[in-house]
Amino acid sequence: MKIFETMARDDYEQLLFCQDEQSGLKAIIAIHDTTLGPALGGTRMWTYDNEEAAINDALRLAKGMTYKNAAAGLNLGGGKAVIIGDPKKDKNQEMFRAFGRFIQGLNGRYITAEDVGTTVEDMDLIYEETNFVTGSSAFGSSGNPSPVTAYGCFVGMKAVVKEAFGSDSVEGKTVAVQGVGNVAFELCRHLHEEGARLIVTDINKEAVRRAVEAFDAKAVDPGDIYGVEADIFAPCALGAIINDQTIPQLKAKVIAGSANNQLKEPRHGDIIHEKGIVYAPDYVLNAGGVINVADELHGYNQERALKKVETIYNNVEKVINISKRDRIPTYVAADRMAEERIETLRKSRSQFLLNDKHILYNRI
Repeated sequence: MKIFETMARDDYEQLLFCQDEQSGLKAIIAIHDTTLGPALGGTRMWTYDNEEAAINDALRLAKGMTYKNAAAGLNLGGGKAVIIGDPKKDKNQEMFRAFGRFIQGLNGRYITAEDVGTTVEDMDLIYEETNFVTGSSAFGSSGNPSPVTAYGCFVGMKAVVKEAFGSDSVEGKTVAVQGVGNVAFELCRHLHEEGARLIVTDINKEAVRRAVEAFDAKAVDPGDIYGVEADIFAPCALGAIINDQTIPQLKAKVIAGSANNQLKEPRHGDIIHEKGIVYAPDYVLNAGGVINVADELHGYNQERALKKVETIYNNVEKVINISKRDRIPTYVAADRMAEERIETLRKSRSQFLLNDKHILYNRI
């Protein structure tokens, strides 16, 4: 793998390799872009097939956070970290404290958070060594992000519904929800309370049963969810589910859900655009969690955080307006919205450097 060629391809700023022999730590921190502010993104712990796979995952996720944070209107750049190892077997206190020291060494250029394979307890250990961490109960965590992510998805979905149907109310609309995990269950609650009819599926039968009982939802087999008669299709489980096999089955006019990386390939975004389906780009819609955790940097205030989450409605509207203005699919419009925001600030400021004007100064 040619590291500098790979970084230059998408203009990454920094790639840091972290090794601590005593604790077994092998970690990679990728910082994609700090034009808008310090890079915020979680730490993932995973059993990668090889080191190159870990590097590629860190880079891919870091770039995704640049776009998510920019599109959400946050003054934060994009970064991500991965720890190579089995989160069920390989964790120890020394590992996360050592990792915290590496983060501290970046002097605020990267702020971490929970991700796949890491927990609040892990963030507490990182906090022992650095203030540049969110989601730590020791510092004052904003708590379980699922309800806030779900609320942001619901708010953003209403903007897409307005574009497709002329009104942003989901009352009387049928929503096909793929996956009813923690985020999707809370999304179903909002939809049910506003009078939507729900069709749900999940490979976890207990999760389906819970949704059926709580929201009078109709259950279908996982393979049948794409072809049901519905106004809105809400992917809230797997990625890459908008593809050559599923698109011909869809009857919904709207696609809006919490799952990441819903388009299997960019061309699938082109296809649904040509079919007249209004698609809410996933990283715009599911930004409620990162908006919520970012508020911790100011001293967490739930009311303020939720008010910021509600701007997802406006962000989705902006994406739709750019899509119509430039005659491009919404997935391209979302990237353009994020890029335009970054480029506007880049003219007056390049890389992030910690200074006494920045909010993080008060946490040192």
